[in-house]
Amino acid sequence: MTHSVHAQSANTPDQGSQLEKAEAMLGASSVKALPALPALTVTKNANGTEDYSVTLQILILMTMLTFLPAMLMMMTSFTRIIIVFSILRQALGLQQSPSNQILIGLALFLTFFIMTPVIEEINQEALQPYMAEQISSIEAIAIAKEPVKRFMLANAREDDINLFFRIGGADPVATPQDIPFTILMPAFITSELKTAFQIGFIIFIPFLVIDIVVASVLMAMGMMMLSPLIISLPFKIMLFVLVDGWGLIVGTLAASFGI
Repeated sequence: MTHSVHAQSANTPDQGSQLEKAEAMLGASSVKALPALPALTVTKNANGTEDYSVTLQILILMTMLTFLPAMLMMMTSFTRIIIVFSILRQALGLQQSPSNQILIGLALFLTFFIMTPVIEEINQEALQPYMAEQISSIEAIAIAKEPVKRFMLANAREDDINLFFRIGGADPVATPQDIPFTILMPAFITSELKTAFQIGFIIFIPFLVIDIVVASVLMAMGMMMLSPLIISLPFKIMLFVLVDGWGLIVGTLAASFGI
């Protein structure tokens, strides 16, 4: 009796190991039977378009977010506004006031104000139908591109567009809507820089006159060692406040864009 008990207990570990192996094999087979998740897939539709999987769409969206600062500066009114504000601060003779943070914040909010019609059109025509799954992501991008392109065409100079056509050796197009983005974007930026410096030059003239008058008076009085900037700064600030300079500049900038 004792011998049989010992024999049964001796066989128990072997049976346990065999059960563990069987369970491991069953687990492996069940894992292999699970279908693989479609991480990066592209589905072709009947009309010739393509639909991307959610994972691939998220990857594309995250990649586009890295270009968001460049898109904000190069495809909106931000460039012209921030350059004019910087020239204004130099014309006043103020180095740190208003600070860079204030100028950038003011330029951002003014950019959103100017770009509101474009943003609303993108939201109604592209974003909302895409969120409602009425159009694909590729169609939404194509629709959203049109309002931005119209804004850039309305503010790009024809001479700059022709310049980049000649530099790139591109074939002429029949209508302005056919201009490719590779030509329209640099032409738009060049036009914005030209317009911003023209506005800055006009802003600089009255403050330059004050500096010249103060410097001439100080030289006539023999006060060579006194810096004219110290004397002219209060007069320039007073002139800017009396003519409501901020209102004039902001209103001029907002009205200078064609939409």
